[in-house]
Amino acid sequence: MIVKKGRYSGYIRPITYLIDFGIINLLALEFGLQLIEYLNFVIYATLGWIILSAKTNFYEIYRFTKVIKIIGLSIQQSFMFLLIIFSFFGIFNELARPATSVLEYVVHVFILVLIFKLSIYYLLKKYRSELGGNFRRTVIIGKNSKTLQLKSFFEKNPEYGYKLHKLIDLKKQEIEIEDTFEYIIKNQIDEIYCSIAELSNKQINALINFADNNLKVLKFLPDNKEIYTKKLDYNYYDYLPILSLRTIPIEDPINQLIKRTFDIVIALFVIVFILSWLTPILAILIKLESKGPVFFKQRRNGLDYKEFYCYKFRSMKPNPEADLFQVRKNDKRITGIGSILRKTSLDELPQFINVLKGDMSVVGPRPHMVSHTHMYAEKVDKFMVRHFVKPGITGLAQVSGFRGEVETERDIIGRVKFDIFYIENWSLLLDVKVLLLTIYNTLKGDKKAY
Repeated sequence: MIVKKGRYSGYIRPITYLIDFGIINLLALEFGLQLIEYLNFVIYATLGWIILSAKTNFYEIYRFTKVIKIIGLSIQQSFMFLLIIFSFFGIFNELARPATSVLEYVVHVFILVLIFKLSIYYLLKKYRSELGGNFRRTVIIGKNSKTLQLKSFFEKNPEYGYKLHKLIDLKKQEIEIEDTFEYIIKNQIDEIYCSIAELSNKQINALINFADNNLKVLKFLPDNKEIYTKKLDYNYYDYLPILSLRTIPIEDPINQLIKRTFDIVIALFVIVFILSWLTPILAILIKLESKGPVFFKQRRNGLDYKEFYCYKFRSMKPNPEADLFQVRKNDKRITGIGSILRKTSLDELPQFINVLKGDMSVVGPRPHMVSHTHMYAEKVDKFMVRHFVKPGITGLAQVSGFRGEVETERDIIGRVKFDIFYIENWSLLLDVKVLLLTIYNTLKGDKKAY
């Protein structure tokens, strides 16, 4: 086995396989099977685990993989493994065990495998950051905002194990792309990162040929002027390669069912256990302070740009500017009780009715007023991508510092970037994470909640 310097040890993954197999098979002793029966189970369960792993990419964990993805893969793997174990006792009916015993076995497997997986993940991070091992030597070709951002990432995150040797500015130094090849070989560089915007087609082809012929990993940074992300879907029509701009996980029927179930469960919980008693109290307080309806409804753009009425508890005095101007800090239109509602985000609770109706999701891109949507659609690149999915009561952008009033162009651009990331990387765990962060930020207090 060849172990390339600077990369993961070639033995880590095989050892991981063996330990997982050991966990699966040792815990199976709980079933109290006879020797031959136990060996049949071991073969069946191990083969099932291997096939599942290939299907779910369970062992495709890299230094840049996020913990939430590791947990998500473990849950997915365990759920499918549960079905395999049930099928074993269904086929060999004479060996049948209680469903609770099977469930307990798989839960124990899940916990131990996940603990081991996360332990390896964090130990490697410690090894890289404190001992400087398990690293990859890198160079960056091209100088612009994207490559400087990557340079900063490498320098500030030693736990990922990337050692940047040099940022090469071809334009400033007036050197040919071929001149960098000697430096890359001399310094035993493992990975080459280059900006597409800084290179011509001829230079890109030369770089690709060099990387292929010298066993170097080559990665490209997309030009931000053309696209925010490059999560492309690659398919073949016969023998013709076709690239699609993006994949949207929520469009998968199974994922749609999962997300809709999650939305309905959360919405029903809030409506039954919170809104049922809180609404009469807030209605009295709102009515006592100012004339007008308890609820405020406003047209917003949702899935596929279709308009719907978004519900909120009224937090302002009735005014003709409500559908035209966004709330500003110290806005005189806000009532006393309205100020409390907005700071605690209680004014948003009626939107769970929108979720139950199917107009919104619990988590998704926040919808804007129709007038603002039209304005941003013309001014902000990729803004309309947000409408590929249902809007949400809360969203990744909101828990990442981009909630509330849009004060500068940076605010709306940042919001769109996080929304697009969410759309392209959706998972149920991501929804749970955003929801928990929303609750945390609400309890802590958000300076932009006004």
